[in-house]
Amino acid sequence: MLSYQHIYHAGNLADVHKHSLLAWMLEYLTRKDKPVSYIETHAGRALYDLTSDEAVKTGEAAQGIARAKTWFSPDHPYSKALNQTTETHGENAYPGSPMIAVQTLRESDTITLAELHPTEHLNLELALPTAKCWRTDGFMMGHSMCPPTPRRGLMLIDPSFEIKDDYDTIPGHIKKYARAWNVGVIALWYPILTMGSHHNMLKTLESNHPDALRHEIQFPPARPGHGMIGSGLFVIRPPFGLAEEGAKLKTRFDALN
Repeated sequence: MLSYQHIYHAGNLADVHKHSLLAWMLEYLTRKDKPVSYIETHAGRALYDLTSDEAVKTGEAAQGIARAKTWFSPDHPYSKALNQTTETHGENAYPGSPMIAVQTLRESDTITLAELHPTEHLNLELALPTAKCWRTDGFMMGHSMCPPTPRRGLMLIDPSFEIKDDYDTIPGHIKKYARAWNVGVIALWYPILTMGSHHNMLKTLESNHPDALRHEIQFPPARPGHGMIGSGLFVIRPPFGLAEEGAKLKTRFDALN
């Protein structure tokens, strides 16, 4: 149940999709002086060494951020986070979404993270000693936090989907989050698999939230037989301009296929 560790997949093409749009959304929210809340339900360890045995074993970072880094201008929020991470932690370091949040947000903003895996949680606390890092079920933490203070903000839901019931239960969680936090941006990341596990979940989500943004990209499998062929984000109350930012990014991914 707690076997997933993102180090095997850090910096892959799905991360490029998810993290670049996350960084863009967080930067957008900080354009106003008002403070924001950032909540992440499945945080991981926040900082990854792309030369580790685990990362090298899958080769996903080599196919991902190693060739996609040039897609983004130096002033793009994702580029800024990548550069700050390598400047602080070395050229082989890669930031997970909690690290991107810490680097993009301000002292006046609040960051609350959940991670249930004991090793990942320990590494999360070591990487981000000033953030609130709870070792608890992320979905339950999300319910306890909604609505947060400050009211402006974003929740990222980024489960591993190793628990197959997640596809059935996530729409119910998100419906409650969106009702309780009626001004928050709520973003769900999901994998696009050859078996199509996400289809029914997305039907329910789109029925519940017809005004949300569904953004998907596809890419070649990381290796023969690998089941993930794309990445999706479902964003409730998407910030203005996110659809256009996503469309620009999609052209980069389309060129890979």
